[in-house]
Amino acid sequence: MAATFLVIGLGRFGSHLALKLMDSGSEVMVIDSDEEAVNHIAPHVTQAKIGDCMDEEVLRSLDVASFDFCFVCISDNFQSSLEITSLLKELGAPMVISKADKDLHARLLLKIGADEVVFPERDMAQRTAMRFSVNGALEYIELAPGYAIFELDVPDHWEGQTIIDLDIRRRWNVNVIGRKEDGAILPIDVDFRFKADTHILVAGRPDDVAKMVK
Repeated sequence: MAATFLVIGLGRFGSHLALKLMDSGSEVMVIDSDEEAVNHIAPHVTQAKIGDCMDEEVLRSLDVASFDFCFVCISDNFQSSLEITSLLKELGAPMVISKADKDLHARLLLKIGADEVVFPERDMAQRTAMRFSVNGALEYIELAPGYAIFELDVPDHWEGQTIIDLDIRRRWNVNVIGRKEDGAILPIDVDFRFKADTHILVAGRPDDVAKMVK
């Protein structure tokens, strides 16, 4: 059964989030007080409503407890974000994820009931910086502070060699966990010989990965 999401606020982050969730096969309801924004996205989501979620009766009418996840994506009014987050928890929403721009805002949101807080602008800036600071990085996913998975072009000097030939784990403290070909992620065994047109997935500390590709 597909996960169900409620997205409150259709700024840039909320709109992109709703569309990406739909791409993943989820059921998505969006709501915003801006009629134009709601009408624009309505054909692309499961359900779209016009309403002010600062009004408890509006939130109550949505049956927020029935959604697996509720996102609060208010970007221009932190007081509204606080109040909506608090109301969602009072009305039984099982999982509330709120957007924040500052650490202080995040602490307050967590204190009044948010289950998680996301920092879209900060996270995107960090992700972009990491991609371009590691030579040849095509994609970057942080798994934990100081540890990530990178999608990389195969370094030129690896061509024709195997993981054993290169002794990657011992030399750089990095694990090659797979390869990407034609959009599919495939395993790499010890006999696989790297090719110039192969993308590889490696896991490790960003500074170790940067040393390896240099």
